[in-house]
Amino acid sequence: MAVRQERAVRTRHAIVRAAASVFDEYGFEAAPVAEILSRASVTKGAMYFHFASKEELARGVLNEQTLHVAVPESGSKAQELVDLSLLVAHGLLHDPVLRAGTRLSLDQGTVDFSDVSPFGAWGEVCARLLAEGKARGEVLPHVDPEETGEFIVGCFTGLQAVSRVTSDRGDLVRRIAVMWKHVLPSIVPASMLTWIDVSEDRVAKVAEAAAAGSRSAAGSGTARETADPAR
Repeated sequence: MAVRQERAVRTRHAIVRAAASVFDEYGFEAAPVAEILSRASVTKGAMYFHFASKEELARGVLNEQTLHVAVPESGSKAQELVDLSLLVAHGLLHDPVLRAGTRLSLDQGTVDFSDVSPFGAWGEVCARLLAEGKARGEVLPHVDPEETGEFIVGCFTGLQAVSRVTSDRGDLVRRIAVMWKHVLPSIVPASMLTWIDVSEDRVAKVAEAAAAGSRSAAGSGTARETADPAR
């Protein structure tokens, strides 16, 4: 039984990853189910065992999107807020699930995915980090965590959309670094601006730390805190 369950989990994971790459490339409406099956190396019966329809499969991709980013602790919630955006930017360059989830959320087709859109979830994560930072004196007293979290997600989403059109997201990290240079002075005390790292170089360091944390968690069987507000 355990072997069957493990095989089922692997199959489901393969289907989701394959579907994400196809949705990212074609969009939901034009995504061919046959291409998903080919990339996942599964039969149609196997896919429909896990997902009743292409729409349900797209929702599965969207539900997994916020589970892919674990923010390493840095000793500063303000820095972790920046690091979260850099990790998502890095994921949009390398993770088909994140890319597909973003496209599914932004494309306006015949199916409404607003109920599983990741934007609300990301906003809640940002709001939590802002609230924790505010309690520690890292965030200015006038800052409303929920309102500011929504604003940051909106800025990021717009920038990644422009970056996708102009450079296939090749300049996304630079755009996010510029965003923080403009936004941080209205969020954190001036004394923190000199040491919060928003540089393009930081993304590689944070991505490596996050990957190391994931490997360590997998090896020990323990769960790390992820950027999932529903945990």
